[in-house]
Amino acid sequence: MTRSFLAEAGWSGAAMTPIAGDASARRYTRLARDGDTAILMQDPDGDTALFARLSRHLTSLGLSAPQILADDHTNGLLLIEDLGDALFATLSAADPAQETALYLAATETLLTLHRQSAPALDAATPPKLAQMTDLAFDCYLVNATGNVAPQAKADCIAEFEAALATHAPDTDVMILRDFHAENLIWLPDRVGPARTGLLDFQDALQGHRAYDLASLLTDARRDVSRSTADGVIRHYVTKSGLSDADFRSALAVLGAQRNLRILGVFARLARNGKSQYLNLMHRVWGHLQTDLAHPALAPVAAILNPVLPPPTPDILARLRLSCPTQ
Repeated sequence: MTRSFLAEAGWSGAAMTPIAGDASARRYTRLARDGDTAILMQDPDGDTALFARLSRHLTSLGLSAPQILADDHTNGLLLIEDLGDALFATLSAADPAQETALYLAATETLLTLHRQSAPALDAATPPKLAQMTDLAFDCYLVNATGNVAPQAKADCIAEFEAALATHAPDTDVMILRDFHAENLIWLPDRVGPARTGLLDFQDALQGHRAYDLASLLTDARRDVSRSTADGVIRHYVTKSGLSDADFRSALAVLGAQRNLRILGVFARLARNGKSQYLNLMHRVWGHLQTDLAHPALAPVAAILNPVLPPPTPDILARLRLSCPTQ
């Protein structure tokens, strides 16, 4: 199947090098042939037609999503443009002085995206986002402590919905959802917002314009300097003409929603044999606590603080025991 797909695309006999993937079941392979490269994306359980549609939408806006070179949506195969290996995370780690410039470039990409109407996608409404926090209870809390806490879960979802409805109700832009430094590629030979290569957007929704900035700045995989984060927020607020206080409230509420859900996702991944994500929980917990300290989230914090334990060594050990490969 894959061989015939590559043959029809003109890439038969190419050298193949696997590329480290993410938490999903998608697989990526770099192909090399006669000095050219491309990426084979295999996602039999996903929606490659959606990925291709969104890639074409982003490129139509002058942004740098991978060009679609060939597709076989029936079998979950795509051949896409190779944007290279210059990850923002790698470059920032090698030279921290680059961090602010890279993150400002990513912010310009978001500003360009947010000036355009979102394509037809499901909406990340306050009820939908609030309900998505249930994983923190169903996977993190249950696997770590054995507690179910149904009333706390229901109260948390209700208070999150209220906070989101007050501080981040809009669903007027495309949100990529996994907009962070390991999914962004530096393309210095391109111009303006096209210098930020976009790798992961197949879970995109219509949502609030602060969502992807919360994803960028409260990154589970790396610490972003305070000066960079402040500079990015000021830049976005200045360029968009939004209220600084209102935007920071939206960032806090959306950041807390994301990081609470990520606790549950990482616990679920451990249960499914990917316990390496537990090593990131301390950072996720720190982001969550910072956001919960915002006044907009006082009712949520009052519910979570008594029932949700921090990822102590004992808690992480219990989560690792839920991993079937250990």
